[in-house]
Amino acid sequence: MHKLHILGLGTGKSEELSYKAYNLINSEKPKYARTIRHPVLTEQSYKNLKAFDEIFEKEDNLEQVYQIIKETLDYALDQYDEIIYIVPGSPYIGDRIVDSYLNEQHGIEIDIIDGCSFIDKAIKLSGTQNMRVNIIDGQVLNQYSIDIHGDNIICGIESQALASRIKIELTEIYPYDTNVIFMDILKNKREQISLFELDRQENYDYSTYIFVESIDITMLDMYNINDLKNLMSLLRGPDGCPWDRKQTHMSLRECVVEEAYEVVDAIENNDVDNLVEELGDLLLQVVFHSQIAAEEGYFNFEDVIAGICKKLYSRHPHVFLDSKAHDETEAKLNWDEIKEKEKKTSSYTEKIAGIPQSMSPLTRGYKIQSKAAEVGFDWPNASGAVLKVKEEIAELMEAYETMDAVKIEDEIGDLIFAIINFARFMGINPDIALNKTNKKFIRRFEFIEKNADKDLKDMTLEEMDYLWELSKRH
Repeated sequence: MHKLHILGLGTGKSEELSYKAYNLINSEKPKYARTIRHPVLTEQSYKNLKAFDEIFEKEDNLEQVYQIIKETLDYALDQYDEIIYIVPGSPYIGDRIVDSYLNEQHGIEIDIIDGCSFIDKAIKLSGTQNMRVNIIDGQVLNQYSIDIHGDNIICGIESQALASRIKIELTEIYPYDTNVIFMDILKNKREQISLFELDRQENYDYSTYIFVESIDITMLDMYNINDLKNLMSLLRGPDGCPWDRKQTHMSLRECVVEEAYEVVDAIENNDVDNLVEELGDLLLQVVFHSQIAAEEGYFNFEDVIAGICKKLYSRHPHVFLDSKAHDETEAKLNWDEIKEKEKKTSSYTEKIAGIPQSMSPLTRGYKIQSKAAEVGFDWPNASGAVLKVKEEIAELMEAYETMDAVKIEDEIGDLIFAIINFARFMGINPDIALNKTNKKFIRRFEFIEKNADKDLKDMTLEEMDYLWELSKRH
């Protein structure tokens, strides 16, 4: 049986090695080091020692590097039966070759000689007393891997380029002048620097680590969904805000609608900065309602997330299952068919009546007519819809002659419904169309006020109408 000794060099010099480790590294057995850049290996020469530094330098693809190293070690085991693989720090932490052999163990006897890990040394150098320390590989760090509530140690900052990338990620979360501890594990050195200085240091190596201490959460530049949930829980708590504590699902109904409309406004105005703010306000409503429901024992935010994820999976069989959708029309049909099965509606009327009454009446009318059209209850083309609009105008005029308020109200409703139907044929959302007209009216009214030579209340209708017509040219 082949025998593989895996020797951890720890974080110091050869005098810190165990007796067994010292004897192994000074033996004549073939030795393969992950890197030569370690005090134990540079302070003297060793027989039959080869290092893989050149492979790391030549290959950009780490997967390829690990494959070459593994194949080299496998070949050496076949050739010599017993070899030594040498790694910095502890073999149990951060070496994928070791993990590979530990997971396989086919016909190979594994002998591990542990050493002090770089992480243990980094924790000591950092001086943290926090029991909650988040360890992150610098190669794969992003802002989402940072624990913004705890201490973070970022490992293996091997180059200035990597330090720059890490700095960019961290400054998305922390203030630019946040103090961090810059550490060289092998040299047992630490220095406090500002975050903006991270990529301005003299030396970087695989033993370069930094420690980022937790800071006051109100000073952060980036938060996550858990922060919003915790903040809402605090605001609803005994020491929170009286207004927030008093709110209910019912009292917040208008807020949900209002925030949704403000999102639409930001989109229509192509105002990206405002869109960020308005999406946040809308998200707050989701978290707010989830918090209220959690307090009442009905559901929580995680249930909301689980529900929408399950829905997206189930309604996209053309993505996650074997169903097909060659274009957006087929995808929409898939969605609607699955939705109907889930809703278990037994009649077409139920489908129409199931359109939420809390919707904008214009949008609800649009959807009602769309559902009716699905079974053929529709004009063959837009011309029929136009004739219906004319018919309803005539009926409204007849009702107007009677001055019967109830009848006039009915006919106004019929006319609006007919106009919505025509808009549907034209592919126009009536809510959006009316909203544009509202904005247009405000712009033109503003023109009148700005160009009037006296207070609007003192102007005649003819004077204001003249300015109104002028506003159309601007």
